[in-house]
Parts: sequence; C-alpha cells; structure tokens
Amino acid sequence: MNNREVSSIFKDRKGKSIREYKKSAVVIPLIEIEGKTNLIFEVRSLKLRRQPGDICFPGGKVEKEENYKEAAARELEEELLLKEEDFNIVGEMDYFISPYGSEIHCFVAELNKKPDSYNSDEVDHIFYVPLQYLMENEPQCYTVKVGPQFQEDFPFHLIRGGKEYKFASTTLNQYFYRYKQYTIWGVTAQLVKRFTDIIKEEKGE
Repeated sequence: MNNREVSSIFKDRKGKSIREYKKSAVVIPLIEIEGKTNLIFEVRSLKLRRQPGDICFPGGKVEKEENYKEAAARELEEELLLKEEDFNIVGEMDYFISPYGSEIHCFVAELNKKPDSYNSDEVDHIFYVPLQYLMENEPQCYTVKVGPQFQEDFPFHLIRGGKEYKFASTTLNQYFYRYKQYTIWGVTAQLVKRFTDIIKEEKGE
C-alpha cells in the first residue's frame, strides 16, 4: 500500500473506543410525594443469575436498534410496568465508564404516577428515598485499587523490566449509602453521588 491508499481509508473517519464496552442505559426515576421529591430504587429479583438482591435503578443493555435514551425508556416501562405517558425523561446525567468494561448512560425521568406494580421476574420490590435525605447524608467512601492481574503465561520476558515493570493502576471510590434497612452501593451509589453533586453545584452549595 502507498500513502494515498492508507490516507483514503482514514479520510474523515470518526474515532471510536478501541475497547469494546458493554453499553447500558439506566434511569433515575423521580416521584413527588407530599410535595417532596423522592428517588425510586429497585431491589433486584433473588431469582436472577447476576447480582440477585442488589439495589439498582431501572435499566439494562442497549439493543442494536436503540440509542441510549430509547433503551432507558424501554427498561423503565418494562421493569416498573409503566406506559409512555406515565413519565417524562427530562435529561441526561453524566455517564459512567467502569474499569470492568461497561459504559453506562444515565437519564433522569419524572414520573406522573406511582408505579402500581413491577416486573417480578426482574424486581423483588421497590422503595423510595427522599432526595433531601440523600442531599444531607454523604455516603461512606472506601478506596478500591484497580490494576492488572496476569495469567501464568504472560510474556514478562518481552517487556523491559519484566515483572518489575511499573504497570499502571488506579483507584476507584466505592460509595455506600445507608437508608433504613437498605445499603445502596456500587454503580448505583456512583450515580446517586454524581446526581446529588450536580444539584449542589447548580445551587451553589
């Protein structure tokens, strides 16, 4: 190949992530109860293979024909058995890329009614947390170190310095919110923390 042929391949090409991430969309559902904003959380069904009993927001995998917002709306409808007219997605929050290969886009939705039920195949039950509680109670924060783990046949001999090479690592803050009998942690807590931080930033707190 010559330069012209190579250049023609890259001409006006738009970049994308080299690593393939699992694409997911979640929704922070808001409901007003007695004039006060509450967040709706789900407890995942104990019958699920992955993360049974964990606390989460409605959400899941983005299908091929969907964008993130469409996936978020679909998951909200499927998990809380809502209709399109029962809620309004008001905007997108910041997204989260985990060190474990997931890209999670988060949306904020205002519900016009309390969910009457939920999809029991995916949800054990739901509960409500006042926004004021989350604003006034900072989560516990613990630092987790994230770094490479090598297989036995990793070719250290091909790297200058071998096993002593200073491989990159990073840290991840793990947040824990306690509310009544519930512990909210993991990605859900990450999203709650960012959600409340955005509100505080906008209010100048």
